[in-house]
Amino acid sequence: MTIELNHTIVHSTDREAAARFLVETFDLPAPKPFGPFLVVQTANGVSLDFMTSPEPIREQHYAFLVSDEEFDAIFGRIQKSGIRFWADPMRQRQNEINTNNGGRGVYFLDPSGHMLEILTRAEGPSAGD
Repeated sequence: MTIELNHTIVHSTDREAAARFLVETFDLPAPKPFGPFLVVQTANGVSLDFMTSPEPIREQHYAFLVSDEEFDAIFGRIQKSGIRFWADPMRQRQNEINTNNGGRGVYFLDPSGHMLEILTRAEGPSAGD
């Protein structure tokens, strides 16, 4: 199969704050302006195109598969910044990480209220492929 996700638009209360948060937390290259968007590129070629929305923001979920070393670095920045985090998407297990599928994972919110997740092992039906 050759179908790949290329980009997604992330509606934000403030595109600059949201893009900066992602770039600083994940240690990604600086966002690049493109029309009404600030584009943040990930290593696998998928971009998150941040756009300031005049409408109320509906929470979305963005999960990022990272290496163990990247998890340690990102999680360290989350803790250092005092960002609240949870082991689960329902926000029941605050200040914990999970060990799903023998890896590690954690959930936290971006400035617009989107749920971000970092995980070291893929989850879901295609995780074993």
